[in-house]
Amino acid sequence: MSGKILVGTASWSDPGFVERWYPNKMPASDRLSWYAQHFDLVEVNSTFYSVPETRMVERWCAATPNDFTFDVKLHQLFSFHSTKAKLLPPELQRRAETDAKGNIKSTPDLQEALLKRFLLPMSIIRNAGKLGVLLLQLSPAFSPRKHQLSELEPLIEMLSDYDLAIEFRNRNWAVGDHLDSTIDFVRKHRAIFVNVDAPESDHFTVMPSDVDKVTNSKVAYLRLHGRNAKAYVTGKTVAARFDYNYSDTEITEVAERSKKLAQEARELHVIFNNNNLDYAPAYVTGKTVAARFDYNYSDTEITEVAERSKKLAQEARELHVIFNNNNLDYAPRAALCLRKALGQIVRTPAETLELF
Repeated sequence: MSGKILVGTASWSDPGFVERWYPNKMPASDRLSWYAQHFDLVEVNSTFYSVPETRMVERWCAATPNDFTFDVKLHQLFSFHSTKAKLLPPELQRRAETDAKGNIKSTPDLQEALLKRFLLPMSIIRNAGKLGVLLLQLSPAFSPRKHQLSELEPLIEMLSDYDLAIEFRNRNWAVGDHLDSTIDFVRKHRAIFVNVDAPESDHFTVMPSDVDKVTNSKVAYLRLHGRNAKAYVTGKTVAARFDYNYSDTEITEVAERSKKLAQEARELHVIFNNNNLDYAPAYVTGKTVAARFDYNYSDTEITEVAERSKKLAQEARELHVIFNNNNLDYAPRAALCLRKALGQIVRTPAETLELF
C-alpha cells in the first residue's frame, strides 16, 4: 500500500511569504486562495495562540477547494506551555487563575471549557470536509523526568472523535528505552506520532530525525524544522533557530523518506516548518519564531524527507507533511520541490515561474 502524500507549510501568511513568494501587492484576503493553488495542505499555526472566530474559519473554507486540508495546531494551554490569560477567549479569561508571573494555572475544568470553545470553529472545517489532524505540540519542558505520558490521556479521551497528532519536543521521549514506550503509548491511543527532520544534535530540545514511526494507519505525519544545528540550539529568537534553506539534494532526500513513510498510511502529511519572519511569539524567548525555523532545505535533504514520507505513508491512509521553515519563502519553495520529488503534479501559475 502506498498512501497519498500531502505537502504544505506551517502557516500561509508569514511576512517572508508576502515579501518573496506571493505576487506583489496581493491583498491579504487573496493569499490563502493563491496558496491553495499550489498546495493541498496547510498547518494552521495561529490557533496555538488564540481560538479563531467562526467567521474567520468560514472564510478559510470558502477560499479553498473542496479537497483542501487544514491541519490545526491546538491551543498552547493543552501542551504544557506557560500561557498568559490574555491568550484565552474573553469569557474564559475571567475564570482563569494565574500565578505570580501571570501564567494560567491549568485545571481540568478550564481545559475542558477551552476545548469546547476551540472545537466550535473546528466543526466548521470538519463539516466542510477539510479538517485533517489536530496537532498537539508539546513543550520541551514536558520531559520523562518530570512528567508521565498518562498526563496526556484526558485530552486524548476528549478528542477521541478527532485525528490527534502529537509532536514531542523533548528528545528524551524518543531515545533509549523511552522510545518504545512512547510509540506504544501513542499507538495504543490511536494517535499520530509526529516524525521530524531536524539538525543532528543531542540537545534535549532537538528530536532525533532517524525515527520513522507510523502509529495510525490513517495518517502519518512529518514536520521539517531545518538542519541548522547551531542556530537551533543557540538562536536567541525563534527566527534564528529555524533559519535554514533546503537544497535540491536535501529536498530529494525528503521526497524519498516521504515515499517510504507513505507506504504505511493512507495519507502522509509533510509540513515545512523552517519559519523565519513570523510574528508569533517564540514559546521560549517571547520573541519571534522566525529565527528558530529559518532553514532552507537542500536537494539532498528534500530527497531524505521524501523517502521518509514514503515509508510513513505505508502505515496510514494519509500522511500529512508540513514544512514550517517559514523564513522568507523557504517553506513554500521546499514544499513545492518535495511535491516534484514525489512525482506530484505541481500547478505553476505564471506569477511563480521565477521561482524555478
